[in-house]
Amino acid sequence: MTTTAPTVQPAANPAGKIVRNVVTARETGILIALVAIILVATIRNPTFLFSSDGFRDLLLTPSLLLLVAVGSAIVIITRNVDLSVGSVVGLTAYLTGRMFIDIPGIPVIGVFVGGVLLGALLGAINGALVAFARVPALVITLGTMYIYRGINVAWTGSDRINASDLPKDFRGLGTDQILGIPILTIIAVVVLIVAAWWLRNLRSGREMYAIGSDPAAAHLYGLRTTQRVITAFVMSGALAGLAGVLYAARYGTVSSAAGFGWELQAIGAAVIGGVAISGGVGTVWGAAIGAFLLLTINRALPILGIDDFWQRAVVGVLILGAIVLDRVLAVRQHRRLIAQREETR
Repeated sequence: MTTTAPTVQPAANPAGKIVRNVVTARETGILIALVAIILVATIRNPTFLFSSDGFRDLLLTPSLLLLVAVGSAIVIITRNVDLSVGSVVGLTAYLTGRMFIDIPGIPVIGVFVGGVLLGALLGAINGALVAFARVPALVITLGTMYIYRGINVAWTGSDRINASDLPKDFRGLGTDQILGIPILTIIAVVVLIVAAWWLRNLRSGREMYAIGSDPAAAHLYGLRTTQRVITAFVMSGALAGLAGVLYAARYGTVSSAAGFGWELQAIGAAVIGGVAISGGVGTVWGAAIGAFLLLTINRALPILGIDDFWQRAVVGVLILGAIVLDRVLAVRQHRRLIAQREETR
């Protein structure tokens, strides 16, 4: 009687698995597009990258949008949307200036805490209305977007904050560099790393994906969906508040128009970066790359001689392309799961 030796499966190659995951990641394509745009613009005009101002602006300009996009991505992952973040940026930016004017000698850290707390409070209002009123987030945050903007306009009036109203060390946060990297960019990257680690490694972060994938199933499973949804909006508001404080440091001048239209840019950055608008899929890394891609396009296309209309059209095409790709990948994943189920029967 002969026996057949068991087949030994080759051990998985960890390095090969990492490379395969990187190559097939949705964020990789967006990163390649970003690098390609930078290369083309630099070839056309070398000062786009190879100059002190060009390199600084490449890193500095998208940093504020990155913060707002990360918050928006967290909300979208839970299958919601926050249209009020631009208004929150405007309110907290003006609050920042008023605190320096009305409270002489206030520590810079106190201003940061005030701006972040105001943003978190406004985000908590959004989250509570969405979670308890059971009204779609699109409707709720559309309303609060106008309410917050109206409060901002009424509070600001014809007044505005000027650079002379802000302390020099605070304004330095928006212009100074460490080892050639803008401080503002460093802050944004630190926030990005913390948010990415939380979503990937902590249970509360992973539950955001579960809620976005199937809210009803998550509720039946016993997940604290109400608490998690409110948390997502609080984080979005807090990051918008942080962006508002840094907006004042970056630009010095703050009017009632501060942050206008940022909500659409933030959502666009998240969607372009691979965060599925239907929830449950995507990373804040993708949202960050999407923010860099959007604002780099805005800088690069004029250098390439492309009209303003086509600049906006390109952004629209990117958003539509990301949504179509998300749908294609979802259908493919559904078919793969069905095929695997049939094989196991």
